[in-house]
Amino acid sequence: MKKKILLIQPPFYRLFKSTYSLDRYPLSLGYIGGTIKRDTSWDVTAWNTDFSKKSERVHLSYFGGIGHKHYLESLTDATVEIWSDIQTYLEKHRPSVVGITSKSQNFRSVTMIAKIAKEVDRRTIIIVGGPHPSIVGKDTLNCPDIDIAVKGEGERTIIELLDAFDNDRDIGAIKGIVYRKDGQAVENHPRELIEDIDSLCFPHEYAPEILKDFRDYPLGCFQNIFAVRGCPHNCSFCGSRWIWTRKPRFRSPGNVVRQVQSLMKMGLRRVVFEDDTFGVTSQYIRSLCTALGEHCPGINWRCEIHVNLVNNENISLMKKAGCNEIFLGVESGNNQILKAMKKGITIEQAISAADIIRSHHIQFSTFIMAGYVGETKETLNDTLNALKRMRPDFIIFSIFMPYLNTEVYELCRGKGLIDKNYDVSLHNHQSLVNNFSDITPKETYSILIRNMAKNIDRYNYLNWIKLTFSWNSLRKVKEVGIVNALKKAWNIIRGK
Repeated sequence: MKKKILLIQPPFYRLFKSTYSLDRYPLSLGYIGGTIKRDTSWDVTAWNTDFSKKSERVHLSYFGGIGHKHYLESLTDATVEIWSDIQTYLEKHRPSVVGITSKSQNFRSVTMIAKIAKEVDRRTIIIVGGPHPSIVGKDTLNCPDIDIAVKGEGERTIIELLDAFDNDRDIGAIKGIVYRKDGQAVENHPRELIEDIDSLCFPHEYAPEILKDFRDYPLGCFQNIFAVRGCPHNCSFCGSRWIWTRKPRFRSPGNVVRQVQSLMKMGLRRVVFEDDTFGVTSQYIRSLCTALGEHCPGINWRCEIHVNLVNNENISLMKKAGCNEIFLGVESGNNQILKAMKKGITIEQAISAADIIRSHHIQFSTFIMAGYVGETKETLNDTLNALKRMRPDFIIFSIFMPYLNTEVYELCRGKGLIDKNYDVSLHNHQSLVNNFSDITPKETYSILIRNMAKNIDRYNYLNWIKLTFSWNSLRKVKEVGIVNALKKAWNIIRGK
């Protein structure tokens, strides 16, 4: 009998509301699951527990949606539907290994799954990978139900672990893991990067065989791809470097083309590049866009790009290759805050980049993060004024929270803004209780952030309605209904 491994994307949105849904095939599951299917004899199942068959559009706005308090209550409430579903599945299928991918903000969900799995069968081996264990290392094993943590890229590590389990071998020589030995957490040597990322599988190709509820997923759930691993930039709040490092590694343009062509054969006409920053270099952008334009006619795509890569030549090539939506990580409209963040840009450069993108008639959205260390009423106003000048189609707004072991986390500790009991998994970027500003009084800060969130909510909904009723977006009306869309927009405008 084949040994079974269950890979899990833990719930996050479904803890706000059971019908909220992560409508995508998580690439972490896709890469690890596809590698196991391709390179081992194990029976592998990938389960996105944050996907709901009764999928409802996620609305985590700060005033119009379901709040952070309900999320916190659901984290430990055993009667919540998804926890019961997980227990029932484990009792029925009895995998010998459960692998869970973890970001810092959903680590509490990870520990809940690990607890449930151990209650079902104490012999189940619990492995946790992803950004959080890559950042915190040994501390992952502070949860007594987790047996092994994987740091960095996991494709080769999981194959070696499963081979060791198959042959009853010691795991002490396997690179890139933290495990328990004689009751103590032991951290092995780090694993080398996968230099040839063309050797990685295409996640969607194995989805029909391994993804739980595959037939219930809309086709668009498989549109996400990676072309680059690694980001050379040095933002002080970002933990990405702990997984991919700052050394970018590129899929060859031909390899990316083959993946996109495979997705097009499935019926997709749109893909999303999940890279931390699209292209990384102008040379790669030129090569990739030329290949996409030549070999993938009719494909549209979205990406996030660094401000410094935005120029007329690059954006023109991207537009010709099918790019119709771009995200910019601007974060702040104040140059002092941008310098503290080590963004490597000025707000004047960001505004110029926005002008270039709009001039090519590409939909444009921007990431904004409020409440960074040193934030004041004046710096927040600078951000609002910058947004008026950039005029994005949508604003992705988040409230600052420090990730463990990042540069700004150490800064917050040094300033006494967080203590040793700080639990990052109890925060998220939609939490209005986040307050790590060392200048603005707490009461004033709370009012400023709430007003900013309300203004951005209103701005986004007004733009959403405009796009809904544009000729190019009439299909969106069918999804929500004209009356419901207007009611929602009216409530947001009124601040309800």
